[in-house]
Amino acid sequence: MRYQMFGKTGMNVSKLTLGTWGMGGVGWDQYDDGTRRDAIAAAVEGGVNFIDTAPAYNGGAAEKLLGKTLKELGLRDRVYISTKCGNQYVDGITYKKDSSPAALRMQLEQSLKNLQTDHVDLLLIHWPDANTPFEDTMGELNRMKEEGKVLHIGVSNFSRQQMEEISKFGSIEAYQPPYSMVQREQEDQIRWAHEQGMGVMSYGSLGGGILTGRYRTCEEYAPSDSRNRFYKHFHEPMFSKVMKVVDAMDEVSAENGNVPLSWIALNWSLSKDFIDTCIVGAQSRKRVEENCRAMDFTLSPEDIAKLDKAVEMYLA
Repeated sequence: MRYQMFGKTGMNVSKLTLGTWGMGGVGWDQYDDGTRRDAIAAAVEGGVNFIDTAPAYNGGAAEKLLGKTLKELGLRDRVYISTKCGNQYVDGITYKKDSSPAALRMQLEQSLKNLQTDHVDLLLIHWPDANTPFEDTMGELNRMKEEGKVLHIGVSNFSRQQMEEISKFGSIEAYQPPYSMVQREQEDQIRWAHEQGMGVMSYGSLGGGILTGRYRTCEEYAPSDSRNRFYKHFHEPMFSKVMKVVDAMDEVSAENGNVPLSWIALNWSLSKDFIDTCIVGAQSRKRVEENCRAMDFTLSPEDIAKLDKAVEMYLA
């Protein structure tokens, strides 16, 4: 495993972060809890010391699974936990943004209970809430930090303008944006956030799985499936364009002893100096271990140039 200082937080984090969105049990492939707990154990065994979750991942289900696993295996002191606030999964279908002080306080207390811990290492505002002044939101987050229940504060899915505005009321130490070969729309503001000293943890690092090579034909998914609802590149016309990039990844793989495409995708993102750690969601030991082994592999400058050319040609 490789490690990186995470912005100005003082946290030395693994270059891979385990994502638990799928472990909540909504929108992704189904695994039993025993398999998911084993995946968490495999991540820590592989050197991962950063785990990302959220109460919005099926109404706290992912947090509860993570908290129970860390307690049962005695792993809480070996990992940094990042969770979120300001976004509620209210009825099995709808997400509600609410970053009012009362809502943030309620969610934090529930998250601490779910995670079976007395503090979270990083608390992120999941999505900006247009109905609550940033001053009110940051005021409550700052109080949580003063109480020691939150060690560091960050944001996810914010624009640069929103980050600049909320920073007037407190220190934003981390930023969690989507980023991969198939999602580069926010690259300029990610670079800006990195320049401000924020730790950057990118999500969607494998493009919802499309950059692993598992998907070679365009298929239909259930309305609630995240490959249908959240990741637009599983649909035409973008799907065929992504397949051209996957073809380039196949070539790079063949030139490097047929390494998994996931290794190529992760190392491509981590070759960017503005990405500190990649969040990778995996629900089985096999996939976690494969992702961890990616850190024993590096792309050559020629490999990166070939991939960059394909990305610019087909996905610009």
